[in-house]
Formats: sequence, structure tokens, C-alpha cells
Amino acid sequence: MKVALGSDHGGFLLKEVMVGFLAGEGHQVLDLGAHTPDPSDYPDFARAVAEAILSKKADRGILICGSGVGASVAANKFPGIRAAVCHDTFSSHQGVEDDEMNVLCLGERVIGPELAKEIAVSFLSARFSGAERHIRRLKKVKEIEKEQMK
Repeated sequence: MKVALGSDHGGFLLKEVMVGFLAGEGHQVLDLGAHTPDPSDYPDFARAVAEAILSKKADRGILICGSGVGASVAANKFPGIRAAVCHDTFSSHQGVEDDEMNVLCLGERVIGPELAKEIAVSFLSARFSGAERHIRRLKKVKEIEKEQMK
């Protein structure tokens, strides 16, 4: 799978770990920065990851900041992006299976690298269920998105 990965300075160290780990798992990793631990702004990396997904340069994305929250807020401003903070494996696969989540947000200051790896594997191996109730709900989410874009 093609995975766009981005972080601000608060997620830089975990992003560096995840780049190598995901490549070792056989994924094509698009490292969109930050490329140094110098202070940076999470919206810039949320934009880069969202645009990579929307332009089909990546299938899914992972954003990392201090808590995961700021990155999630910024990424969800892009129509077609469904980002969520997940610090457990259940939420990371359930978010894809039920809600077609396409961006996983992690907080480097909240979880350690081993748990982050497990969560990422769970997220990237999950598939949208296509169940009627999930399709119905996703359609409603997309309708809200369309209405708010006016």
C-alpha cells in the first residue's frame, strides 16, 4: 500500500521510526516531512498528506504530532479526508471497516513506538466493510461535507 506519512516537530521522532518500519512491512512510504526536529506547524503536514491521498499519490495517510489531535483537526478540513486519532488497535481498524477512515493520527507524546507500530498495522490491514448501514452512514457524512462546502 502507498502510505503518505507526515509529522510536525512534536511527532518527528516517531515518524522517523514509522518510515523505516512501514517500508520494512512492504509499504511504499511517501515521507512528507518534517525532515528535521526544528519547530514546525502541523497544518502544513496535514495538508501535504491530505493532498497526497486526494491526488491518489497515496492510498492512506498517517499523521503524527504531539497528541494527534491538531493533525486530525487540520486533516478533516479537506473534503474526502476522514482522519481520526487512534491510540488503540480496535479503533484503528474499526475506523476503516465502519467509517472508511483514510488518515490515522497518532500522538508521539501519548504512545510509544511499539504500540504505534501495532496500531499502524491494524489500520493499514483493515478494509471498509461495505455493509449497508456503513454505506448509508458514510453517505450522510459526505452529504454534510457537501452542504458545508457551500
